[in-house]
Amino acid sequence: MREPVELRRRRILAVVRSRGSARVSDLADELKVSVVTVRRDIEELERAGQLVRGHGVVRSVVPIQRAAPEAVPEDGHTVALMVPERHSYLFETLHGARTVLEEAGLRIALHIVPRRAAAERPMVEAALAGGASGLLIAPNWRSLESEEADYGWLAELDVPTVLMERRPRPGSRLHALDSVCSDHWYGMHLAVDHLISLGHRRIILAVRDDSPTARALRAAFIEIAVTRTEVEDWTVVLSSPEAGPDLSAGPVYPALDLPALLAERGSTGVVLHGDVDAVIQVQRLAEAGLRVPEDCSVVAYDDVVAALSSTPLTAVAPPKTQIGAAAAELMLYRLGRLAEDAGESATEPVRRVELLPELKVRGSAQAPAKSR
Repeated sequence: MREPVELRRRRILAVVRSRGSARVSDLADELKVSVVTVRRDIEELERAGQLVRGHGVVRSVVPIQRAAPEAVPEDGHTVALMVPERHSYLFETLHGARTVLEEAGLRIALHIVPRRAAAERPMVEAALAGGASGLLIAPNWRSLESEEADYGWLAELDVPTVLMERRPRPGSRLHALDSVCSDHWYGMHLAVDHLISLGHRRIILAVRDDSPTARALRAAFIEIAVTRTEVEDWTVVLSSPEAGPDLSAGPVYPALDLPALLAERGSTGVVLHGDVDAVIQVQRLAEAGLRVPEDCSVVAYDDVVAALSSTPLTAVAPPKTQIGAAAAELMLYRLGRLAEDAGESATEPVRRVELLPELKVRGSAQAPAKSR
């Protein structure tokens, strides 16, 4: 994945140029990567003559500047950021974008979008009328129908637009729009492969169905479960009564009775999306007298609060902060290109960046009892 490496190195360069110097350990903390990774990036930047290394410190070779390396003009650019309300996962993405944009000297206008249908369009139109030069957006898209309904007007916006954690339908009008998202197929592969490697052969996916991420996870799990010959039995269920796409009449979906489902299917491993639902289900397993991981192994998906569960949960962690940072870097690039072209349409190709999640092993999964 060359693109994420390049984006990270540009972020390092932007930070060092804005401050004049920076400690390697501080850069690692801010970028959420290892010190070894930062050192490797710095070595490459030094070879290119862009930075100078010292003992634990890296220094800029040019005077301190506020502009980003893409030469975005400092003329009061405002970037609108839009994320759904009550969505802690995307709030982490927002913080990643904020860091990059503020370091570049751009103003950020945050908009929290309510969960009602078609809420984004009037808010986007108001933001653009208010002078926003670019748009970073993670639409609600609770259903496929609501997603398709937004394709037309989003494709017609006349400012640089980058989708965050959203991948439009192939061949749709938004297929050719800049986007940055996690590779959720790979994330689901990590979860299922971890359970299989421990000896689990009967696996349940309890997943939401109210976002593009949830739908991608459902599709990925089914594909993986069908193709992995080790899996003897699998099923997909809704993780919460409030996890479906249509809440117009309130929660109308049946509550998940995970203990009963485990007994019915003889399952020993569960993948739970998202984190809050995972913590709730683990509590219900305990109430039913089932222990995690002794009686049931659990892998959560999102890793927002999984580590805080009474039993810290092994979890797939999409690169939430890095998604926002990469989207912001792409926005800086587009704004810089517009400045260079003096208003003419940019000829650069559309960029569809995909970052890989990680598996954080915390001990909520182990070999099933019968194989120990």
